[in-house]
Amino acid sequence: MKILFAAAEIAPLSKVGGLADVMRSLPQELIKAGHDVRAIIPKYGFIDFSNFKTERIVNDFTVLALGKYRKIHIEQIIVEDVETFLVCDDIFTDSALVYGENELEKFFVFCTAVSDILPHLGWQPDIIHCHDWHAALIPLMVRNKAYNYKTVFTIHNIKYQGNFDHYFLHETGLAAHWHARLPMNQQVPLTFMSQGILWADVVSTVSETFAREILTYENGCGLQDLLNFRKGSLYGIRNGLGYEEYDPEADKLITANYSFREMDGKSVNKRKLQQLSGWRENMDVPLIGMVTRMDEQKGLDIILQALPGFISKVPVQFVFLGKGKDYYENAMEALGKRYPDNVKTYITFDNPMAHLIYAGSDIFLMPSNWEPCGLSQLIAMRYGSVPLVRATGGLVDTVRNLSSDLGKGTGFVFEDYTAQALTSTLKRAAQDFNNKGSWDKAVRRIMKQDFTWRDPVARYETLYKKLLELSGNAA
Repeated sequence: MKILFAAAEIAPLSKVGGLADVMRSLPQELIKAGHDVRAIIPKYGFIDFSNFKTERIVNDFTVLALGKYRKIHIEQIIVEDVETFLVCDDIFTDSALVYGENELEKFFVFCTAVSDILPHLGWQPDIIHCHDWHAALIPLMVRNKAYNYKTVFTIHNIKYQGNFDHYFLHETGLAAHWHARLPMNQQVPLTFMSQGILWADVVSTVSETFAREILTYENGCGLQDLLNFRKGSLYGIRNGLGYEEYDPEADKLITANYSFREMDGKSVNKRKLQQLSGWRENMDVPLIGMVTRMDEQKGLDIILQALPGFISKVPVQFVFLGKGKDYYENAMEALGKRYPDNVKTYITFDNPMAHLIYAGSDIFLMPSNWEPCGLSQLIAMRYGSVPLVRATGGLVDTVRNLSSDLGKGTGFVFEDYTAQALTSTLKRAAQDFNNKGSWDKAVRRIMKQDFTWRDPVARYETLYKKLLELSGNAA
């Protein structure tokens, strides 16, 4: 099968979050399975291409977007074995960030350019797999042009939808198509994502539980009616983890390598993390790590409520790494200053430090309010950091609650999104950490869990084949 992945970011070129990791690893795994997979992204001005050989394959192609004719050109590079098309225009090359700068205009141009340029790439996909709101208009535009490509739209983060107003709707020329697929009495939110849901041949999201959750008012973020309308074409397929990138036995970013067979290196990483945090080395104190976006979605609000009381009663160390909303950045830094012997907060994006936290922590904190899939809990398990999570979305699908004797399960799971529930689970985790024999056996068992792309790739293959069989284009 020939599959084109379209998205706003791809690691390692332009990584903001988990979407970039999926764009990096899923195409690679599909290629290993024998498919011809390529990616298409905007060419941002901040990307360093000095280590890549770029080839221009389409010159000065005219695209009409937002009332302006644009001279688009397409370059091609190889990103870790994945042939990647770069959409080149000033609106992208002038960007210093993936997100946050004239997003609506930027990604409308991207969707328009992709849909216009498809027949001229010199390589024709069977399926266009569009990821999140930034690529969500492509299925609609492909249908409007009567192209024969099948489309898949995957929701990674339903909270961010590409919202706009009626002026933008008419400026884009999309107004005539907005209600075309629904009875006129149904409201269609003015968002890019709503159109991906409506017009893609198949809609998917990144875990089975989250696929059910987004059908509800509580978790649908205003799109639940459209998702229920497409319920028969909605699938949940969890993300996998790139085991070559996240491998404690070979990771060059951590202080010492180790595996579930030989665990001594994990203690070395814990000592290094304690040193960097300004603490004395102490193997008997549970070290709890968190690598996250500083946002209420990730549970920062209940963390801030729970930790002062918990720290005052239980010997424990916390290391936090991430950036996000100013309020939570400031609050987490203040927490570290208030409890310098127990809390260290790094307000930054730092990949080596992130790897060290996974490798050096005993417990990994992820008390999300909602979580489509989550990769951090998968990385944590790979590195022998026992996840402590709330029962939501992909966390439910990947972490099983540990039994009282630690003989079964893969993490600590709590239900209610409250500071009290979080505190109770933290206390349990700290107590179980002191049961060294059972704890060590549990950690080794957790590290053996298989969260590779093997099962998700098989499910995507089945989904793609079903689409092509329905259209008579099975490969």
